[in-house]
Amino acid sequence: MTKFPIVLSITVLLATPAAGAPLVEWSSEESVERFSRASHRADFFPLSNHFVSQDNKIYCGPASSAIVLNALRLGKREGLPQDRRPIAPGDLAWIPAGFDPFLDKYTPNNVLIEGAKTVAEVLGKPIEIEGEQRIDFGLQLHQLAQVLRAHGLSVTIRVVEDDAASEPLLDELAENLATRDNYVLVNYSRKALGQTGGGHISPLGAYDRASDSFLIMDVNPNRAPWVWVDAADLIAAMRTFDTIENRGYLLISEGE
Repeated sequence: MTKFPIVLSITVLLATPAAGAPLVEWSSEESVERFSRASHRADFFPLSNHFVSQDNKIYCGPASSAIVLNALRLGKREGLPQDRRPIAPGDLAWIPAGFDPFLDKYTPNNVLIEGAKTVAEVLGKPIEIEGEQRIDFGLQLHQLAQVLRAHGLSVTIRVVEDDAASEPLLDELAENLATRDNYVLVNYSRKALGQTGGGHISPLGAYDRASDSFLIMDVNPNRAPWVWVDAADLIAAMRTFDTIENRGYLLISEGE
């Protein structure tokens, strides 16, 4: 019996950012209460309807991009791309003639297009950074914006600088979550939130004013569940260095 309190305390410690408040998992009773009373959750429903998780350890950016693109365009636009990778070419021989089994939608496999970082570069092919060739896995904040702009979306970049005031940033995030047809992708440090891993990208789904916390819809369930994170801790997790500048967030909407 004496072992259970010890295990519980360790679990809470690992899920607690250095700044303070424990993370609240999506499946918990506290999460249900926060979501039920949250008035800033307009983004949650289209995001959850189009949610996909990443299928490798590097593709948090492409997965997050696909979710937002589908939330903005699926069912509203014709001619969306197809991802033909899930069915092997040899297996297509069994498909009836004249029948196209592929869906028109964005996936993590087809969001990286011309005008943005290539698949090979995301996976580690060296690119030029500050005058030298360097391996740069995944997507930095500006690179993520470049991917979305290559698809014609309007993207506002917010780098959370070391001296940036938190309140205007938090107000902007909350306002976005309260309005339809625009979305937020956050680039943050897992370590700063008390999680294992490094830099990560995922959508925000809701804001609960009573607890002053945001819902991160984590695209890597192998690493962590969806969680509510204290607003100040989220800012601290974005106010961390990534290759050439601090992390931050993107405000995304359909282009003009």
